[in-house]
Amino acid sequence: MVSLRPWRESDIAAAVAGHDAEIMLWFGQDAPPSHDGMREVLQRWQEEDTAGTRIGFVIEHDDEPVGAVEVRPRGAAAALSWWLFAGHRGLGFATRAVRLLVDYAIEALGARRVEAEVDPRNQASLRVATRAGLRREGVRRVEAGMADRPDQTDVVVLARLATDPPVTDAEGFRALLNSFLPRKRAISQLLVRDPEGRVLLCRLTYKQDWDLPGGVVEVGESPQLAVSREVEEELALQLPAGRLLLTDWLPPWSGWDDALCLVFDGGEHDPSILDEIVRQEREIRDAAFCTVEEARERCADFTARRIESALANVAGGGPAYTESGTG
Repeated sequence: MVSLRPWRESDIAAAVAGHDAEIMLWFGQDAPPSHDGMREVLQRWQEEDTAGTRIGFVIEHDDEPVGAVEVRPRGAAAALSWWLFAGHRGLGFATRAVRLLVDYAIEALGARRVEAEVDPRNQASLRVATRAGLRREGVRRVEAGMADRPDQTDVVVLARLATDPPVTDAEGFRALLNSFLPRKRAISQLLVRDPEGRVLLCRLTYKQDWDLPGGVVEVGESPQLAVSREVEEELALQLPAGRLLLTDWLPPWSGWDDALCLVFDGGEHDPSILDEIVRQEREIRDAAFCTVEEARERCADFTARRIESALANVAGGGPAYTESGTG
């Protein structure tokens, strides 16, 4: 069991003794505090506590101070911080203390949102935050020198709203897991062919090479419906997507994170459908039916391989799964 209580002057010795390299690393400090320095810090904290700008507590276990937490009210929101003294980590003290602090911020301070900002390299603190019920909301970019560590350029934002279901409920637990489990970008493309076996390709405005028509699947959207939506938006063609021909994994490339590309069968159509195309000029420069040889010349190598793998699957003889077009 742990409890939270206000700081006392008698806690200074434990705070100084437990202020090790781990604490200095994540708070961007060059040296540990002296006993006198910690007394000055504690006096400043008590002044801030009186002013209501920062409320700090000692984490106590078996009548021994093992760390500290603090909450900084910001209107309807409140920001959290925590640290454990050397020798007291890995025992669950921080998780239980942060849970108590979150409840205190919501119930006693009236906060509607409680949040923490964590260096993405600090895996221990990320685990504490999620186990304490804070949902991962995203990563905020910062310039070097804007965060605690001088070399930090990203901040993971985690938060709990007063209206969030408790993590002890199934719905709340699922929402918590969903917030930090990995997500992958999905791209849906349509393999449209003409009677001569040529493939419909688009020349895009944001890159030099050509690609299959399609685009990014929106959050919560069916990939099969997404590709038809994208084709209609970008080419003004209403082509229903058929069966899935290929799943192609794309590794990180040229500023993009990795993604899954799903290629659906767009069927065989007369080349005259090119006359029906109304290009979305913001994204599409041109569209044409191309042979496999022309695709190799116009497309990135991995795109050309994806097209050939998808074509092989029209007759059912190709790989169902590829990586960069290679099975």
